[in-house]
Amino acid sequence: MGSEGHTLSMLFFPLMAQGHMLPMLDMAKLFAMRGVEATVLTTPGNAPLVRPFLDRANAGPVARPMRLRLVPFPSGTGLPEGCENLSSIPAREMPSLRVEFFRAVSRLREPFGWVLGELLPDCVVTDMFLPWTRDVAAGLGIPRLVFHGTSFFSLCVAESLHRHRPLETLPAEAETLVIPGLPHRVEMLRSQMPNHAEEARELFAQLRESEAKSYGVVVNSFYELEPDYARHYREVVGRRAWHIGPVALCNRDDDADTSARGYEAAIRRDDCLRWLDSKSAGSVLYVCFGSMSDFGAAQLREMALGLEACGHPFVWAVRSDGDEWVPEGFEERVEGRGLVIRGWAPQILILNHPSVGGFVTHCGWNSSLEGVSAGLPLVTWPLFAEQFYNEKLIVDVLRIGVSVGVKEYAMKPEERGLVDAATIRKAAEEVMGSGEEAQERRRRARELGEAARRAVGKGGSSYKDLNNLIEELMEKNNVSSRTNTIDNISI
Repeated sequence: MGSEGHTLSMLFFPLMAQGHMLPMLDMAKLFAMRGVEATVLTTPGNAPLVRPFLDRANAGPVARPMRLRLVPFPSGTGLPEGCENLSSIPAREMPSLRVEFFRAVSRLREPFGWVLGELLPDCVVTDMFLPWTRDVAAGLGIPRLVFHGTSFFSLCVAESLHRHRPLETLPAEAETLVIPGLPHRVEMLRSQMPNHAEEARELFAQLRESEAKSYGVVVNSFYELEPDYARHYREVVGRRAWHIGPVALCNRDDDADTSARGYEAAIRRDDCLRWLDSKSAGSVLYVCFGSMSDFGAAQLREMALGLEACGHPFVWAVRSDGDEWVPEGFEERVEGRGLVIRGWAPQILILNHPSVGGFVTHCGWNSSLEGVSAGLPLVTWPLFAEQFYNEKLIVDVLRIGVSVGVKEYAMKPEERGLVDAATIRKAAEEVMGSGEEAQERRRRARELGEAARRAVGKGGSSYKDLNNLIEELMEKNNVSSRTNTIDNISI
């Protein structure tokens, strides 16, 4: 490390979960496009997701070839056979198996150290859920950057809840609380707060300690989206942070990455486009709840009836193999108006099609940011994780969303209250409607989509922050700028 003529090298180690891996792969591609020597570390079971992405990137815009390193996933973990990815655990089993998964991943500490000692990169970027990577890297004098995979807003809310502990002083009869110390008044229900088990609380304590000792944080967001919270996170929370998103926009000219995103889509690209092309501009509602969200038959039935009743064309990505939830005659009644995709949908392709005018989402940050980047208003339906925080950003701060009114944080489908068809129809009609409020919401969403594209373009806020980070790492490691091409490529 740190010699004249040396190329800046970085190792990227994502958590083995689809929602964490995809944005970090995009991030690694961004660095490689700037001339950084980027290596991605994962396990053999996740190689089928990573290797095609790297092959496409290496055949396209990157200035230096991206590399893949594999370390074996620990055996004897108490996890289902072959489980090397958090996304393969059903949501109903997540509370019991999540901690087991993180215990298994922590056993990668030693092989991670071997790879690090062999490669000796100038910097490592690792997922927030891999806190032990900081100490391993520090032992070799290598700075670690943390990747959370969420918004500045959510990071600020989580830090406020930890620092001020408002739940501990909230009267027992109170149902709502105001998150203290934020730039906006943010009010949430007690029931929307995560209630982590003791093992999970210990893990989150380790995450906070590890982050505080790390070199800084990279955030998949852009300054114009949440300027108050970008400043708050840096100046009040006190973290060194760089906004470099939306990172998925690095793939906007790549048909394979806008279609499959590492998985085989359940519908052919041409068939999907042909269906969308047949609809008028802004008329289609897209419905998808991500890779880790399950619903029971009763809730799926209400969704079907609500989408049918709203009257708008829709594309609905469903994670269900059975048909017991399908209302009698539903498929015949919506034929030609509704496209139901059983399995993985080409989400970015769909969101950016001119016929799509709204997006029903679980408020996972990747999906939320993809909707924002496409300039779409959102119907928000959070379930767990930081999704309720993201909903507050979308609905109350950005004012580009309409909530279906979910009041309870719950990972298991059977623990959730039923959102009925009438409520779903009403939220969909509000987002897709022609009234003054709906038009204003669409205008704001459209402006944010334009701002997202400007942010990653040459001279944009994320473009400059990424360059600033690379230049700082080059200076820290005594890397000559002649070996990197940081100012030559725009996305």
